[in-house]
Amino acid sequence: MIPNVQTCSRCIMDTTAPDIVFDEQGICNYCSDFLRKKEKHLPFDENERLRRLNGLVAMVKEAGKGKKYDCIVGLSGGVDSSWSLVQAVRLGLRPLAVHMDSGWNSELAQNNIANLVRGLNVDLYTHVIDWPEIRGLMEAFFASDVIDVEVLYDNAMLAVNYQQAARHGLKYILAGTNIATEGVDIPSTWNWHKADKRNIIGISKRFGGPRLKSFPSLSTLDMVRYIGVNRIKWVSFLDYLDYRKSDALEVLQRDFGYKPYAHKHYESVFTRFYQGYLQPYKFGVDKRKPHLSSLIMTGEMTRDEALERAAGIAYPSEKDMEADRLYFIKKMGWSEEKFADYIARPERPHTDYPSEAAFFQKLLALYRRMNLKVGRLVWK
Repeated sequence: MIPNVQTCSRCIMDTTAPDIVFDEQGICNYCSDFLRKKEKHLPFDENERLRRLNGLVAMVKEAGKGKKYDCIVGLSGGVDSSWSLVQAVRLGLRPLAVHMDSGWNSELAQNNIANLVRGLNVDLYTHVIDWPEIRGLMEAFFASDVIDVEVLYDNAMLAVNYQQAARHGLKYILAGTNIATEGVDIPSTWNWHKADKRNIIGISKRFGGPRLKSFPSLSTLDMVRYIGVNRIKWVSFLDYLDYRKSDALEVLQRDFGYKPYAHKHYESVFTRFYQGYLQPYKFGVDKRKPHLSSLIMTGEMTRDEALERAAGIAYPSEKDMEADRLYFIKKMGWSEEKFADYIARPERPHTDYPSEAAFFQKLLALYRRMNLKVGRLVWK
């Protein structure tokens, strides 16, 4: 633990999250919110969970009748998305696996993905992002000093999944998003609204980046169209399963030769470097804390184990971290001086640039106030 930083007595979230508050027992709002979210969205009864799972599978199959596929499963190569694909097939669904190659795929992730789709005999659609275009967008985001450079990749990933669902006339995207490993929220100042296409365009324009040509992007209105017109539902599929990451990993390793990563989301070299180096050293952020806190709350890890895993650098070794730093500099074509200058500059908020985040929040508030059902599954 860092001196002068208060850490939750139940999870490992601490005062590096600006909006954290503690109760009289020293328990924080983040893990308390996890329990409220779990109670609201996950059935506490096994029979009810199975009823919902069977109902979901039946709806996916019905909607996919007469089509080559009945759902999309986004596949990054991480444990969550890999397990979603395995379970979709085992439940008798006919998924199209969709992967976005950002130009930063690790060899390990590529092997894991290849072994999975071959072992499951499913089709894989891979969208390869144009490297000069994404490199130019990344340069603009680095020049802007905003925290969430990964908005670029997350936005594109969302866009590719929705585009493929619409192209094949599919109504369900079974995603690896879930409460068990992601239920402790990332603090709002640590990331940004993922469908903020206006932010991407605005930052690129301000800093001389490229116009969007082939980059698969998603705006708030694009999302409204996919949900409202195409009637596509984004389903956090693992919430319908009795999902335990450690059990899933054991099966993936045994049945598919799966090789694990050091930490969550480390299947991409850039995400690994972003979470393991850029966020801690430039922004003072360590995403291992919410990730590991989720595993504490599901009983998969003790608090002491989580504290031990979050201690020190977010890499297996200093050598590994330096290797990624040199790889990043070479791939981006930076000098050591440019890298040092970027790390030293202060953060600027995403709101310093054009954004549609406020518009999204207004639409979301209206959606909730009107208690609309479109785009989500409602169980009675």
